[in-house]
Amino acid sequence: MLYKLQGRSGLSVEFLDIGGCVKSIITPDRSGHAANVVMSFATEAEYHRDHPYFGALVGRFSGRIAKARFALDGVEYSLSANNGRNHIAGGAQGFDKKIWSVEVLSESSAKLTYSSPDGDEGYPGKLDVSVTYSVTNDNEFQIDYEAITDKPTVLNLTNHSYFNLGGEGSGTVEGHVLTVNADKVIEVDDELIPTGRILDVVETPLDFRTPHTIGARIRSGHPLTKFAKGYDCSFVLDGSKNLRVVARAYDPVTGRILDVQTTEPSLAFYSGNFLNGSLIGASGRQYRQGDAFTLEPRHLPDSPNQPSFPTTTLRPGERYEATTIYRFSTDSGR
Repeated sequence: MLYKLQGRSGLSVEFLDIGGCVKSIITPDRSGHAANVVMSFATEAEYHRDHPYFGALVGRFSGRIAKARFALDGVEYSLSANNGRNHIAGGAQGFDKKIWSVEVLSESSAKLTYSSPDGDEGYPGKLDVSVTYSVTNDNEFQIDYEAITDKPTVLNLTNHSYFNLGGEGSGTVEGHVLTVNADKVIEVDDELIPTGRILDVVETPLDFRTPHTIGARIRSGHPLTKFAKGYDCSFVLDGSKNLRVVARAYDPVTGRILDVQTTEPSLAFYSGNFLNGSLIGASGRQYRQGDAFTLEPRHLPDSPNQPSFPTTTLRPGERYEATTIYRFSTDSGR
């Protein structure tokens, strides 16, 4: 079922109960022309098929977990292996494939809930998850996550919306200008599994502290872009748990600007490397490599197996809480 949230400043968001998938984010460009700026399918039925998490809520664990297993309190848990021998995005039947209950709170907000049973995709504990989507009067799309468990477990939630500030189906995003407020990134191996090392971004193609286009260094041959066939990296943010701006994307053609705020310790940046033209978007155009990007605040991948990473453990009596805000504006001040 399709739901629509509307703000007073012109921003609107459509989403589905299947996977909580964000189907559209409509916002104006510098000339006042409104367009959808996320990848989407034309019909709801297409979201019930396999797809690369377009707009989906991802869980229980966003990112990869090495060898599809982890140990917690001396007990080893085996997860579904759905990325070679590894686990990714909560498994073969993750939160992106679940039907969420939706409570419309107002014309601008809705609460999505899902109860994940003990053993779901191998994870311990019954997990009750609540995600609130809100459109503010400041042209912001806010996502608030909450969860509780009845057994010790691990949890790492995010939304996997693919952005193209030129408009859905408008082609490559390599001309978008990106800024990321991070000076460190995690090292990964050829399976994109963290090695445990944290690297400085200085003098690497992953240094977005100074704005430059996504395409400027994407074919640099650096191991972290070579393994991923582009950008598929996790930046380590400052240690603050407060809401702060962590990234900005800008499309010089339309003037649209996206600012990302979050309480999370990491930002995943993916440049649509594995889009290959096999999927057709709502515009009727093929989605090809580099036609969109994601900026996903979350915890670091493989955290349950990496003791030096911020913990993703959630215990009974604790409450998982996280907030991400996507704020839209233009270079004309609209």
